[in-house]
Amino acid sequence: MNYLAHAWLARHSDDAILGALLGDFVLGQSALDDWPAPVREEIVRHRRIDRYTDTHPAVAAARARFGPLRRYAGIVLDVYFDHCLARDWARWDATPLDAFTGRIYRILDARRELLPPRLASLAPRMAAHDWLGAYARRENVDAAVRGIATRLSRDGEKLVACLEVLRADEARMHATFEAFFPDLLQAAAALRADPGPGFNGSGTARAGC
Repeated sequence: MNYLAHAWLARHSDDAILGALLGDFVLGQSALDDWPAPVREEIVRHRRIDRYTDTHPAVAAARARFGPLRRYAGIVLDVYFDHCLARDWARWDATPLDAFTGRIYRILDARRELLPPRLASLAPRMAAHDWLGAYARRENVDAAVRGIATRLSRDGEKLVACLEVLRADEARMHATFEAFFPDLLQAAAALRADPGPGFNGSGTARAGC
């Protein structure tokens, strides 16, 4: 999942939202020690949600449909799933989307001196252009993916090429979201209730998501 979904799954507290957003920027085990427990726990939960997403049968099947581009498909699907969430926001949350995204931007601004450099540079642009709210419009999926491609160290053109596959098979990709997202909600609730021994976490995030 991408920024919007991760933040929404952590909406119970501002510290949790911060941790959910940091999940793609705080890598490795030792870096966790720099953050207070509520933030650290959500960083770990972000990693585990990413692993759950990657291994969900419906998502794995959707990635396979990208053929030789499937290595990059996870990034595109993350962005597209945020679009699905934002487009039908009222189905999932009674709080208006702009109120929730405004909360996210305020959290990032209030903690800006603590943010890792890459997130610190992205956060003002994210707020100024309402990146998260903009996911509700389909054309911004393409814009977001193209922006991510410019930040990859290599193969950005392959990520952009995934957009053609997404567009050609979009009905099935949307069906993937419909099959996967309710399962994710249950899994995220289970992780919160029983985070597992030690709750140390491991692994790395997908680049750019």
